[in-house]
Amino acid sequence: MELAYICIIAYIMDLTLGDPKWLGYPVVWIGKIIAFLEAKLRKKIVYYKKSKTPNSPSGTSSPLGTRGELPGLAPRSGAGRTPNYEKIAGIILTVIVAGGSFLFAWTVIRIAYKLYPALGLIVTIWGAFATLSIRGLGQGGERVYLALENQSNQSTGRRTDGQTDRRTGLKLARKRLSEIVGRNTKNLREEGIIRGTVESISENTIDGVVAPLFYLFLGGVPLALAYKAINTLDSMIGYQNRRYKDFGWAGAKLDDIANYIPARIGGVLISLGAFFFKKDGKNAFRIMLRDGRKYHSPNAGLPQGAMAGALGIRLGGINYYRGKKIIKPYLGHPKKKLSSIHIKESSNLMYLTSFLTLILGLLIRWLIIKFLIPAIS
Repeated sequence: MELAYICIIAYIMDLTLGDPKWLGYPVVWIGKIIAFLEAKLRKKIVYYKKSKTPNSPSGTSSPLGTRGELPGLAPRSGAGRTPNYEKIAGIILTVIVAGGSFLFAWTVIRIAYKLYPALGLIVTIWGAFATLSIRGLGQGGERVYLALENQSNQSTGRRTDGQTDRRTGLKLARKRLSEIVGRNTKNLREEGIIRGTVESISENTIDGVVAPLFYLFLGGVPLALAYKAINTLDSMIGYQNRRYKDFGWAGAKLDDIANYIPARIGGVLISLGAFFFKKDGKNAFRIMLRDGRKYHSPNAGLPQGAMAGALGIRLGGINYYRGKKIIKPYLGHPKKKLSSIHIKESSNLMYLTSFLTLILGLLIRWLIIKFLIPAIS
């Protein structure tokens, strides 16, 4: 079956089924593999660091070479210095997980087609469907929105326990937000919950929607699954802290590269989508271009800037990750006060962006088949 039809079927399946746990989800398996390999590689790092060198009391040589370096690799800088074992281990992990995901998908699909063409088609469609997270992302935001709406309705009623209901609603909203973000949500007020949800929807519009569709059209299921592996690596080990600064370097850099084009496509499509919902599409473009590069990441600020501009709100500010205070640059102008309706509006823009990405992919593929390939051949 033509790849375009597979993408369409997978897209419809995702909108219909979401992320059913009973069907299995590759990201979960990839995450378990990353955790397993990290533990194994860290044991090797400790072993190499403790390996005896010519400078050790016993004078025995290191299995890594005369200066502790890996075979064939020079020290990082300066004579006698050992390489960064954690960075090397992280590179090995990234190559194994990303490359292994691509080869696994390619091999399984190839074997399935050889056994029975219909089986190969089913496996391919399921694989394409499993790389998308459109409805799952929308449902995550909606759960937070409903919790906030419930507490708002309860607190404005005439019940004497309205304040208790409000606290319960906020507590539930914090819990649901913690399921879709990595930041600490325990002490967030309503505005912080809303901001966190909108930021998550904005950024994951790229990670779970635009980029997977982009790589599905570009290289089919194997390339899309490799992207999901890279994205999972970044979410698990791509932190700028003492534990992962070196070990997660390769995964974070590869994620920046993999998301570079999709983030820019997504930012533009969010801005275009704003016009359909009678939002400020012009301001979305402006804020994306002005504020989109303020973040340390070369990609995350672009969709968030476009979303902030489209909704007339301000994103960014103080967040806490594992107890550490992180101040992110502000994106956009606070023309409107943050309210729960902005979660709904950002989710609607995400859905429309997914549809525009699908249409764009189909259009480009049609143009290539119709005009480019005949011109070359």
